[in-house]
Amino acid sequence: MDRGAQALNEMMDELGRRARAASTRLAIAPSDAKDKALRAAAAAIRAGSEQIQAANAEDMRAARAKDLSSALLDRLMLDGKRVEAMAAGLEEIAARPDPIGAVLERWTRPNGLEISKVRVPLGVIAIIYESRPNVTADAAALCLKSGNAAILRGGSESFQSSRAILAAVHEGLRAAGLPEDAVQAVPTTDRAAVGRLLTMTEHVDVVIPRGGKSLTGRVAAESRVPVIYHLDGICHVYVDRAADLKMARNIALNSKMRRTGICGAMETLLVDRPVADSHLRPILDDLIANGCEIRGDETVQAMDTRVKPATEEDWDTEYLDAILSVRVVDGIDEAIVHIGRHGSHHTDSIVTEDADTAARFQTRVDSGIVLWNASTQFADGGEFGFGAEIGISTGKLHARGPVGAEQLTSYKYVVRGSGQVRP
Repeated sequence: MDRGAQALNEMMDELGRRARAASTRLAIAPSDAKDKALRAAAAAIRAGSEQIQAANAEDMRAARAKDLSSALLDRLMLDGKRVEAMAAGLEEIAARPDPIGAVLERWTRPNGLEISKVRVPLGVIAIIYESRPNVTADAAALCLKSGNAAILRGGSESFQSSRAILAAVHEGLRAAGLPEDAVQAVPTTDRAAVGRLLTMTEHVDVVIPRGGKSLTGRVAAESRVPVIYHLDGICHVYVDRAADLKMARNIALNSKMRRTGICGAMETLLVDRPVADSHLRPILDDLIANGCEIRGDETVQAMDTRVKPATEEDWDTEYLDAILSVRVVDGIDEAIVHIGRHGSHHTDSIVTEDADTAARFQTRVDSGIVLWNASTQFADGGEFGFGAEIGISTGKLHARGPVGAEQLTSYKYVVRGSGQVRP
């Protein structure tokens, strides 16, 4: 091992040791101290809004020089409104009940043993994410609320922005008398630091990747630490034959075009054949008028000359851009089969006035979030009342759907006896 690699490993190990020490303090920190830290961090973010936006401007200039896509630039950009949203998110998390110490179940055995199932922190959580700097605030706040120490590794594109946000978080921790090491950032953009982080089993309890296929693929291949996955957001909206036209138009347009670069954006629209003429035509007009490129099957192409041919690859693509694949299907069963074959178990929605059809869809579609008559853009921890989220878990173990503070906990069994011995 050369000196540079050795120095990086030593730096990462020191980061891990400090995080582990901080986690033992956070695990027993009183609720009011954690909430005070969050509120003070929110105040520091507001007070430092100009500095945070100035740091973000540096990142944006560098990103434009690299010719990043408009979707990635939108994810990276911070303005006054987005900075305020970060601060408000921290305050909302502070206002929620402390999950730590909550008794989930309690019962007494015939022999008199009293058993309680009690919520506890996971320990040290490493969050690896790409261009969205607001994740720095969200991840720090959710880990703090749930009594976990955090090691953050943001993307190189948001390096300056994340540093400015982290400074505000540290100000909040100091105000509450909590260790600054409770939230640390990897101080280098060297990709080798991620490799080391994924093998630090003695220091890190859980890894959460939040990004594209290259990041999640690397974590899946290299991590020796348990992972909560946030994979692709190949989200669908299915417009059923019993859909209200006005509702279908509003939901389709919002699901795709409100923000195209987020994981909850619709990437494929499925329309029931009996309403292709009545519903799909105006939906296409709405989307195209708002700058969306449509890639459709043969039926969709025949309806509108502006539609480009969809390939098999399109059905499996998370565009994160103003591009949408559209298919006409023969009923709900074909829609469900399509989603099962091409979806990513993230978020899918049905638009229908038929409650039985909606129940069939919500029962059979195997995704973390399944909506009825609502936009896929509600796939967000803040919209679920969690204050914020670290991501949308597309796996089935430990956590699924929006990962908020409660999802960053485990539990232990606390048993009280009165001298019982086992015969």
